[in-house]
Amino acid sequence: MTAETHIPGLSSVWPSGHPLIGMVHLLPLPGSPRWGGSMHRVLDRAEADANALANAGFDGVIVENFGDVPFFPDVVPPETIAALTSAVSRVVSCSSAPVGVNVLRNDARAALGIAVATGARFIRVNVHTGSMWTDQGLIEGRAHETMRARRELGTDVAVLTDVFVKHATPPTGATLEDAAKDTSHRGLADALIVSGRGTGLETEFDDVQTVRAAAPDVPLLIGSGMNVENGPGLLAVADGAIVGSAVMNEGRPGSGIDPVRAAAFISAVRG
Repeated sequence: MTAETHIPGLSSVWPSGHPLIGMVHLLPLPGSPRWGGSMHRVLDRAEADANALANAGFDGVIVENFGDVPFFPDVVPPETIAALTSAVSRVVSCSSAPVGVNVLRNDARAALGIAVATGARFIRVNVHTGSMWTDQGLIEGRAHETMRARRELGTDVAVLTDVFVKHATPPTGATLEDAAKDTSHRGLADALIVSGRGTGLETEFDDVQTVRAAAPDVPLLIGSGMNVENGPGLLAVADGAIVGSAVMNEGRPGSGIDPVRAAAFISAVRG
């Protein structure tokens, strides 16, 4: 990146725009309470999910350590980074679509490192600027560290960031409009993500409109709850979406991709 570089933007990953990104929810990783003892099983499931998403027509895949509850609020241990690197590398090797990584709950620095090491093209950051009260306690954004780390690593990995992330409550007095402006204009996010209150819960249309109006020059993605019914309406305002529960077995997060549901989703939304 040159001295004049601002932010890569989504166009560096999806030149045609409007991506639909499928979720790969990893099985529990080493060190987590529900770890099952087999990385082969973790990797094989990740590859199967990534292939199902690609075959259905998704434009990208994002890998996250969904099974590692309860999550660390920020820095994850070395064994988590090692396992995630292995999983993301497997998905990158089998996927022709861009791959991303989200290190839950909020280890953006680890995500950047994994992306650079594996060839992943983007990361998701739950709390990039400001702060949010979560089930892990107060999580504070580290945009100042994340964006400098990207610069130091010499990478154009795109940074996709949530605004008022799900499973969290904003501090008293904070507004969605101000958070969107700060995250994009002061945090230099490449794209903003708006979600419902929890995993799989629908994103409020009014919230999408608020964020779009506050930061009209920054790509906007739906982060949860998109389905075949609400998809066309949401995509009339947003630039794309991250899709998880709607294309998983029985609609349950963490249960693995259902190829039939994934194909039906793409057909309905793109049609």
